[in-house]
Amino acid sequence: MSELKVIGRHAGAVLVGQLAVMAFGVADTVIAGRYSDQALAALSVGSAIYISVYVGLIGVVQGLLPIWAELHGSHQPAVLGQSLRQSLYLCIALTVAGMAALLFPGPLLRWAQVPEAMQGEVRAYLAVLAAALLPSLLFRAYSTFNQSLGRPLLVTWLQLGALAVKLPLSVWLVAGGAGLAPSGVVGCAWATLAVNYGLLGVAVVMLRTQAFYRPYRLWTGMEKPDWHQVGVFARLGIPGGLAYLVEVTSFTLMALFIARLGTVATASHQIAASVASVLYMVPLSMAIACSARVSFWIGAGRPDQAQRVVWIGFRLTALSALALATTLLIANQGVAAFYSHNPAIVGLGSGLLLWVVIYHLADAMQALCAFLLRCYRITLTPLLLYSVLLWGLGLLGGYLLAYEGVGPWPATRSATTFWAASTVALSLVALCFVALLWRAVRRSLAGSTAGTAAPA
Repeated sequence: MSELKVIGRHAGAVLVGQLAVMAFGVADTVIAGRYSDQALAALSVGSAIYISVYVGLIGVVQGLLPIWAELHGSHQPAVLGQSLRQSLYLCIALTVAGMAALLFPGPLLRWAQVPEAMQGEVRAYLAVLAAALLPSLLFRAYSTFNQSLGRPLLVTWLQLGALAVKLPLSVWLVAGGAGLAPSGVVGCAWATLAVNYGLLGVAVVMLRTQAFYRPYRLWTGMEKPDWHQVGVFARLGIPGGLAYLVEVTSFTLMALFIARLGTVATASHQIAASVASVLYMVPLSMAIACSARVSFWIGAGRPDQAQRVVWIGFRLTALSALALATTLLIANQGVAAFYSHNPAIVGLGSGLLLWVVIYHLADAMQALCAFLLRCYRITLTPLLLYSVLLWGLGLLGGYLLAYEGVGPWPATRSATTFWAASTVALSLVALCFVALLWRAVRRSLAGSTAGTAAPA
């Protein structure tokens, strides 16, 4: 099978699964928005905090993909199985840290000046999701394991099944019925908790029963922590997770700052954020598929094939990003109207979606490069660039322009200002990442050539 077909099938399977997971959030947004404007606003703030914590944690777990894909490429199944078991210790540590952040959000809510009337519902929402962290992270490890093997389809089917359960469960818990009182936005969190434990249970059954997993000897017994190996996980995963955290918080913290502008601005931002997140699933899926293949070929000692995968990924990602951006440019008003019946929210939301068009083009390229850079063990420089550009230029710049004014420009007090600043910052990140990746690929090829030419 050609490399293009391998990447296409892998990316397609991952995309369907990622869209199913993303549909959890989209469905919650639509359900909460149709329940009440207040519920939608609370969801915007609560989900911003949860995603900021959660994505940083799963970024650490997802960062193990290059390690496992290289072991797969070098044909070491038993070592790969042992590495998966060691990752459980990492998941437990991450869960403890994440639960502490979600159970005590008070300082962040006060710092962001979230209205007092909204805070109670946000706290209840986050408390339920704290209990969902462990099964979610463990299932992410299972998902990453399958991706490293180039076998993501089973995970995709599980995610589609979870979506079929999540949708009616969220509607029932949010709006009530059949003797159950309405739970509002907290009902979305309870539905997520139930689905995450269901997914983990099925994943364990699959690992125990499927013959495909037998060469990895997953059930030979749990070893004590191998601190050297956990350290390897940390050196690759933590910078990657922190980079995720910076990237996502630069995006989600907008919701907290925009919240002080009122319900209309907050709900409109939630629409734009939801659409941007859905679009992101396409380059994310491409990045996962390409990084699995790049690491596979690096593990197999074929940097030339790794380079070929990089350029295939660039072409596919650019074409898909252009197609999606053009579609949104044409349909922005209809998309906004799908989320809300409020004319004011639809009007502002459709305007923000025009910025999402440009934002997505930059987001697609930086996402692909970020994953591929991890294959070449480049993690600290991307983290630094994310911090300076996304937090500094994007988030801080947007805040100053919106609330304080800069030089001759007075404060705009507009959600649009945040999106404009973030789009400029992300575009600069994408340009820097492309240059870094080009340099990394050239170095890898040069090192391979020098090694081949060296005398034995």
